[in-house]
Amino acid sequence: MCVAVPARVLKIEDSWAQVDLGGTTFKINVMLTPGLRVGDYVLAHAGFSIERLDPQEARETLKIWEEYHAQAQDE
Repeated sequence: MCVAVPARVLKIEDSWAQVDLGGTTFKINVMLTPGLRVGDYVLAHAGFSIERLDPQEARETLKIWEEYHAQAQDE
């Protein structure tokens, strides 16, 4: 199964960005989402940002992921 997850852009250099994904940082390619700014949220998949997200939508999705993760740890 492939999963794309919301990540917050921390730093941008050329076509690469450092993003925060649940407290872990990753470097992803942002060529598919031009015009990004630091602080934007993106949908990250397979090392690429594939869509810019509305900040509220991104926060709601991250909250759902946190709830899922917490429940999975309890089982």
